[in-house]
Amino acid sequence: MSVTVGFQGVHGAYSEQAIRQHFGDAVEAYPCPTLGDLFEAIETRRVTYAMLPVENALAGAVSQAYELLMDSDLRIQADVVLHVHHTLLVSDGVRISDLTSVRSHPQALAQCEKYLRRLGVQSEPWYDTAGAAHDLAQSPEKHIGAIASSLAGKLYNLTELASEIEDVPFNFTRFFVLGHDDPTLGEYNKTSLVFATRHRPAALYECLGEFATRGINLTKIESRPRRNRPWEPVFYLDLEGHWKDPNCQEALAGLLQRASFVKMLGSYPATKTGRESVGMD
Repeated sequence: MSVTVGFQGVHGAYSEQAIRQHFGDAVEAYPCPTLGDLFEAIETRRVTYAMLPVENALAGAVSQAYELLMDSDLRIQADVVLHVHHTLLVSDGVRISDLTSVRSHPQALAQCEKYLRRLGVQSEPWYDTAGAAHDLAQSPEKHIGAIASSLAGKLYNLTELASEIEDVPFNFTRFFVLGHDDPTLGEYNKTSLVFATRHRPAALYECLGEFATRGINLTKIESRPRRNRPWEPVFYLDLEGHWKDPNCQEALAGLLQRASFVKMLGSYPATKTGRESVGMD
């Protein structure tokens, strides 16, 4: 059976690079204009899976991604960690000395700020990294470059003048692979969930204690506003382990008794990033 994986953006986006890293080059990547369109594509089964960016090591969480996850019945199939390398792309025949401005998504421009300052060029915000490469290929300009992935340069036949131009080397983006069914057990698993606490002293402390007392390591916890209840946050939590593990089952049962709301986002094979050996607890 052929596998089609949806992603937000145009071809050459870092999300498409994550698709190829996880599924291989033979997979069909399906571009979607917005994250909302991406969820619509997977929920209506126009695509088999969706590759959803959820957090960046430098920029933090993608808020809309978590909001859409909470409203969806999709299951996380796996997580993918992509080492993001930015590339300076130009039209054919353009030299680095010709450039006066460089286009890209504001986040990518910020991540290459020192490099661009050394070049002495202006930063020109664009709607998307791959979009900057695509638009430059459609309308070549001698004095304009684009910052995007190496994949975008290859897809749009642009010249790569420099690679790995990001100012900070530890630029990683984490993605969730979304699907309709529960994935098979992996060698190393994580569970992601969202919950809300009751409005009383020590409520969060007691909820998290269900995991601490059972020796379950938490690798992420983040609060976000609850859209339908102002000033009442929800907490997104990642933990090491699978919901079928006995200690995880006990902790989740305890959380259900203490929290006002709990939603499982998935238990899935996960990528070790190095920080898990240290943990948050």
